[in-house]
Amino acid sequence: MPDDARARFYLTTAIAYANSQPGVHTLYEVIGADAIARWHRMVGDDTRFLTGTDEHSVNIATRAAEEGVEPKAYVDDKVALFKAAENALGIRPDRFIRTTDPDHAIAAQELVRRAHANGDIYVGTYEGWYCPNEGFRNATDVQETALGTICPNHPDVPLQWLTERNWFFRLSAYQERLERHFLDNPTFVQPDYRRNEMLGFIRQGLEDFSISRAGSGWGIPFPIAENGETAQREDGSWDPEAGTIYVWYDALINYITGVGFPDDPDTFARYWPADLHVIGKDILRFHTIFWPAMLWSAGLEAPRKVWAHGWLLAADGERMSKSRGNFLDPADFVAAFGSDGARYVALREVPFDKDAEVSWDGFVRRYNADLANDFGNLVNRTVSMANRYLGGERPDPSPAAEADSTWSWTSRVPMLAAAIDGCLLHEALGTIWAVVGEANRFVDAEKPWELNKAAKTGDEAATARRRTVLGDLIEACRLIALAAAPFLPATAPRVLTQLGYAYPYGEDGNGGPPLLDELRWGAHAGENGTLTAAEPLFPRLDSESAPD
Repeated sequence: MPDDARARFYLTTAIAYANSQPGVHTLYEVIGADAIARWHRMVGDDTRFLTGTDEHSVNIATRAAEEGVEPKAYVDDKVALFKAAENALGIRPDRFIRTTDPDHAIAAQELVRRAHANGDIYVGTYEGWYCPNEGFRNATDVQETALGTICPNHPDVPLQWLTERNWFFRLSAYQERLERHFLDNPTFVQPDYRRNEMLGFIRQGLEDFSISRAGSGWGIPFPIAENGETAQREDGSWDPEAGTIYVWYDALINYITGVGFPDDPDTFARYWPADLHVIGKDILRFHTIFWPAMLWSAGLEAPRKVWAHGWLLAADGERMSKSRGNFLDPADFVAAFGSDGARYVALREVPFDKDAEVSWDGFVRRYNADLANDFGNLVNRTVSMANRYLGGERPDPSPAAEADSTWSWTSRVPMLAAAIDGCLLHEALGTIWAVVGEANRFVDAEKPWELNKAAKTGDEAATARRRTVLGDLIEACRLIALAAAPFLPATAPRVLTQLGYAYPYGEDGNGGPPLLDELRWGAHAGENGTLTAAEPLFPRLDSESAPD
């Protein structure tokens, strides 16, 4: 890999379970992670963003058999739905990884071998509940209900009581190291209350966990036979008696597969450890307790930060899912709000650090208020007035020192950066939209139409003020659009074009000057420019009813 002096930033989402079509609740974390990735690309970091699908489980094999297709064909169909939905939402990962990718099988088997060489895996007998969607469940991880014993994350999926001989990982051997890691690295798990939950779980005592399944043909072959020798035969095939790698052990390894482990050591050395895993709160234990121990066992570093977001809840507070019939179809979502509108309302309506009840009406109201009425109307009014009053000429804004007394822009940029670095994406958008509100109030207070009338009568003071006011409004629109570009990647170029500026960044946010340089008030003062015709950005939505 060529030398790259830029700071690097590697972030991932959890990989989605490829057993059905995605919902907006499934893609929420991917939208957020994409915005974070775009921010880092635009500020100039060497950014790598990974998302993808988890495709090995007994449940998937069973569903494929029910439909009369091979498991690979079954997941291929579901993966196509995920990729289409993510593309429609403007998600641009550097790699969409699948656990059926050949390099992932190599990585998973290598991590098993290293754990075995380190003495951290052993053969034992498992007896207990097995969730086909999630794997083996400890007694503390199931709930007793009137309908029987359930997995709290998949209450509609019948559990299986299993007794089988398989391989275990010595998680208990890492209890002290994990507790010390949490204490020495207080930002390792965020938000803080999630960190405290996991630290409490560690202190209760950690149990070893199963990392293989017996008798399952759908999965990555377990590479070690019970006698400790390789399970690979002379002809290259794998002994089915060795079983397959347990789904969670397999799935977590995608994060290192995605940066070259083990066959591309230069790339791996460049990007690992991950700077940020963005995951749902329900899989926090796997990512903050199991995963670090797995990595340490193989002689690798733990990720630097794991961020656990909450859930999108239906209006009655129930978790969204396809089986419950209360999920939102991303195709309907994008059809109604557009790609950028869908991204915005999801990240603005749902705080990135906790659960939130959502509704179609709430999304529509947010879209109309923030995008159609506030931002879209601001850009439209500004461009229209500059075209009518100044013949399309783009005037310079006030000097930064003067403008700051009105706009407070200088203090906003660090607030924005801090919110994104802290994964508080709703707060980042709130910081930007506070300026949108100020800009609209500025229009109402300054009344450029009245200044224009006075200017036509020869009033020199009004003529000068008209130019300054429109220059400030154009600059505010430029800065808002660029600050919002990680969230509204398709809209930002359209705004800059209307303002007479070239948009210097690529379709995924790469290239172009460092964003923080562009976010200086008056960064392009003194450059001549001509505005184009005003074009509506966000048509107002009249219907507040969800699609059938």
